[in-house]
Amino acid sequence: MEDRHPLWGYFIDIIETIVVAAAIFVVVYLFLLQPHQVRGSSMEPNLSDGQYILTDKISYRFDDPRRGDIVIFKAPIDENFDYIKRIIALPGETISIIDGEIIIKNDENPQGFKLEEPYSINGAISPGTQLSNGVEIKMEEDRYFVFGDNRNQSFDSREWGKLPRENIIGKGWLRYWPLSEISIIKRVNFTQQ
Repeated sequence: MEDRHPLWGYFIDIIETIVVAAAIFVVVYLFLLQPHQVRGSSMEPNLSDGQYILTDKISYRFDDPRRGDIVIFKAPIDENFDYIKRIIALPGETISIIDGEIIIKNDENPQGFKLEEPYSINGAISPGTQLSNGVEIKMEEDRYFVFGDNRNQSFDSREWGKLPRENIIGKGWLRYWPLSEISIIKRVNFTQQ
Protein backbone atom coordinates (compact mmCIF):
# COMPACT_ATOMS: atom_id res chain seq x y z
CA MET A 1 0.00 0.00 0.00
CA GLU A 2 1.28 3.43 -0.96
CA ASP A 3 1.81 5.95 1.87
CA ARG A 4 0.68 9.52 1.25
CA HIS A 5 3.00 12.32 2.12
CA PRO A 6 2.10 13.86 5.55
CA LEU A 7 1.96 17.33 4.02
CA TRP A 8 -0.97 16.20 1.86
CA GLY A 9 -3.05 15.61 5.02
CA TYR A 10 -2.23 19.08 6.33
CA PHE A 11 -3.16 20.60 2.98
CA ILE A 12 -6.55 18.82 3.02
CA ASP A 13 -7.17 20.00 6.61
CA ILE A 14 -6.43 23.60 5.63
CA ILE A 15 -8.77 23.41 2.62
CA GLU A 16 -11.56 21.93 4.77
CA THR A 17 -11.12 24.70 7.35
CA ILE A 18 -11.26 27.39 4.66
CA VAL A 19 -14.41 25.89 3.11
CA VAL A 20 -16.19 25.65 6.49
CA ALA A 21 -15.16 29.21 7.43
CA ALA A 22 -16.35 30.52 4.05
CA ALA A 23 -19.70 28.71 4.43
CA ILE A 24 -20.19 30.20 7.91
CA PHE A 25 -19.29 33.66 6.61
CA VAL A 26 -21.79 33.38 3.74
CA VAL A 27 -24.61 32.27 6.05
CA VAL A 28 -23.89 35.09 8.53
CA TYR A 29 -23.57 37.68 5.72
CA LEU A 30 -26.74 36.63 3.88
CA PHE A 31 -29.05 36.00 6.84
CA LEU A 32 -27.76 37.50 10.11
CA LEU A 33 -25.32 40.43 10.00
CA GLN A 34 -23.85 42.61 7.29
CA PRO A 35 -21.25 45.38 7.57
CA HIS A 36 -22.02 48.83 6.15
CA GLN A 37 -19.95 52.00 5.97
CA VAL A 38 -21.55 55.35 6.80
CA ARG A 39 -21.03 57.69 3.86
CA GLY A 40 -21.66 61.39 4.18
CA SER A 41 -22.98 63.52 7.02
CA SER A 42 -26.72 62.80 6.83
CA MET A 43 -26.79 60.85 10.12
CA GLU A 44 -24.59 63.17 12.21
CA PRO A 45 -24.14 63.56 15.11
CA ASN A 46 -25.15 59.94 15.77
CA LEU A 47 -23.28 58.25 12.93
CA SER A 48 -20.38 59.96 11.17
CA ASP A 49 -18.82 59.66 7.75
CA GLY A 50 -16.39 56.74 7.56
CA GLN A 51 -17.74 54.80 10.54
CA TYR A 52 -18.59 51.13 10.12
CA ILE A 53 -21.72 49.51 11.52
CA LEU A 54 -23.15 46.00 11.61
CA THR A 55 -26.64 45.63 10.22
CA ASP A 56 -28.98 43.22 12.01
CA LYS A 57 -30.75 41.39 9.17
CA ILE A 58 -32.81 38.96 11.24
CA SER A 59 -34.89 41.11 13.65
CA TYR A 60 -37.32 42.33 11.00
CA ARG A 61 -38.15 38.76 10.05
CA PHE A 62 -39.90 38.47 13.43
CA ASP A 63 -40.88 42.06 14.24
CA ASP A 64 -41.90 45.21 12.37
CA PRO A 65 -39.65 48.24 12.01
CA ARG A 66 -40.48 50.88 14.62
CA ARG A 67 -40.27 54.65 14.77
CA GLY A 68 -36.78 55.66 15.85
CA ASP A 69 -35.00 52.65 14.36
CA ILE A 70 -31.97 53.40 12.22
CA VAL A 71 -32.47 51.29 9.11
CA ILE A 72 -30.26 50.31 6.21
CA PHE A 73 -32.08 49.91 2.90
CA LYS A 74 -31.76 49.73 -0.84
CA ALA A 75 -32.23 53.29 -2.11
CA PRO A 76 -35.63 53.50 -3.85
CA ILE A 77 -34.15 55.73 -6.56
CA ASP A 78 -31.18 53.42 -7.27
CA GLU A 79 -31.12 49.99 -5.60
CA ASN A 80 -27.40 49.65 -6.30
CA PHE A 81 -26.83 51.92 -3.28
CA ASP A 82 -27.61 51.33 0.39
CA TYR A 83 -28.82 54.26 2.51
CA ILE A 84 -28.86 54.68 6.29
CA LYS A 85 -31.74 56.73 7.75
CA ARG A 86 -34.11 56.85 10.74
CA ILE A 87 -37.78 55.74 10.59
CA ILE A 88 -40.09 58.68 11.29
CA ALA A 89 -43.56 57.58 10.06
CA LEU A 90 -45.07 54.08 10.10
CA PRO A 91 -47.64 52.25 7.95
CA GLY A 92 -51.14 53.64 8.48
CA GLU A 93 -49.88 57.00 9.74
CA THR A 94 -50.08 60.43 8.15
CA ILE A 95 -47.05 62.71 8.18
CA SER A 96 -46.76 66.43 7.49
CA ILE A 97 -44.34 69.27 8.07
CA ILE A 98 -45.99 72.38 9.42
CA ASP A 99 -43.86 75.44 10.10
CA GLY A 100 -40.71 73.35 10.48
CA GLU A 101 -42.19 70.70 12.77
CA ILE A 102 -43.04 67.07 12.01
CA ILE A 103 -46.69 66.24 12.71
CA ILE A 104 -47.80 62.59 12.89
CA LYS A 105 -51.43 61.43 12.89
CA ASN A 106 -52.40 57.85 13.68
CA ASP A 107 -55.25 55.79 15.18
CA GLU A 108 -54.08 56.54 18.73
CA ASN A 109 -53.82 60.27 18.06
CA PRO A 110 -56.08 61.29 15.13
CA GLN A 111 -55.58 65.01 15.91
CA GLY A 112 -51.84 64.56 15.45
CA PHE A 113 -48.80 65.13 17.61
CA LYS A 114 -45.55 67.00 17.15
CA LEU A 115 -42.59 64.65 16.97
CA GLU A 116 -39.91 65.65 19.47
CA GLU A 117 -36.51 64.49 18.23
CA PRO A 118 -33.73 64.54 20.82
CA TYR A 119 -31.08 63.29 18.35
CA SER A 120 -31.46 65.80 15.50
CA ILE A 121 -28.89 68.60 15.21
CA ASN A 122 -31.16 70.88 13.21
CA GLY A 123 -34.01 72.93 14.59
CA ALA A 124 -36.75 73.52 12.03
CA ILE A 125 -37.37 70.76 9.50
CA SER A 126 -37.30 71.92 5.92
CA PRO A 127 -39.84 70.40 3.51
CA GLY A 128 -38.89 68.70 0.24
CA THR A 129 -40.31 68.00 -3.19
CA GLN A 130 -42.34 65.01 -1.93
CA LEU A 131 -43.33 66.54 1.40
CA SER A 132 -44.17 70.22 1.04
CA ASN A 133 -45.06 72.48 3.97
CA GLY A 134 -48.59 71.70 5.20
CA VAL A 135 -49.14 68.75 2.83
CA GLU A 136 -50.17 65.46 4.47
CA ILE A 137 -48.87 62.14 3.19
CA LYS A 138 -50.59 58.89 4.20
CA MET A 139 -48.46 55.78 4.63
CA GLU A 140 -49.91 52.66 3.06
CA GLU A 141 -49.26 49.16 4.35
CA ASP A 142 -45.56 48.30 4.33
CA ARG A 143 -44.51 51.91 3.63
CA TYR A 144 -42.30 54.08 5.85
CA PHE A 145 -41.02 57.65 5.89
CA VAL A 146 -37.34 57.99 6.77
CA PHE A 147 -35.17 61.04 7.49
CA GLY A 148 -31.49 61.54 8.14
CA ASP A 149 -30.69 62.95 11.58
CA ASN A 150 -28.80 65.87 10.02
CA ARG A 151 -31.81 67.21 8.12
CA ASN A 152 -29.96 69.96 6.24
CA GLN A 153 -27.54 67.39 4.79
CA SER A 154 -29.89 64.48 4.11
CA PHE A 155 -31.38 63.17 0.88
CA ASP A 156 -34.35 61.27 2.29
CA SER A 157 -38.11 60.62 2.05
CA ARG A 158 -38.80 64.34 1.82
CA GLU A 159 -37.24 64.18 -1.65
CA TRP A 160 -37.94 60.67 -2.97
CA GLY A 161 -41.05 59.62 -1.02
CA LYS A 162 -42.11 56.51 0.84
CA LEU A 163 -39.76 53.63 1.59
CA PRO A 164 -41.16 50.18 0.70
CA ARG A 165 -40.66 47.54 3.40
CA GLU A 166 -39.07 45.17 0.88
CA ASN A 167 -36.17 47.63 0.42
CA ILE A 168 -35.18 47.41 4.09
CA ILE A 169 -32.09 45.26 4.60
CA GLY A 170 -32.09 45.52 8.39
CA LYS A 171 -31.51 47.82 11.30
CA GLY A 172 -28.33 49.33 12.61
CA TRP A 173 -27.11 47.20 15.50
CA LEU A 174 -23.47 47.95 16.35
CA ARG A 175 -20.99 50.70 15.49
CA TYR A 176 -17.66 48.84 15.44
CA TRP A 177 -15.23 51.22 13.76
CA PRO A 178 -13.41 53.24 14.85
CA LEU A 179 -12.76 51.12 17.92
CA SER A 180 -12.75 54.20 20.15
CA GLU A 181 -16.45 54.71 19.32
CA ILE A 182 -17.67 51.11 19.48
CA SER A 183 -21.26 51.05 20.76
CA ILE A 184 -24.69 49.48 20.38
CA ILE A 185 -27.03 51.52 18.15
CA LYS A 186 -30.17 52.07 20.19
CA ARG A 187 -33.63 52.96 18.98
CA VAL A 188 -34.81 56.40 20.07
CA ASN A 189 -37.94 56.59 22.21
CA PHE A 190 -39.96 59.57 21.01
CA THR A 191 -42.07 61.86 23.12
CA GLN A 192 -45.40 63.04 21.76
CA GLN A 193 -46.68 66.54 22.33
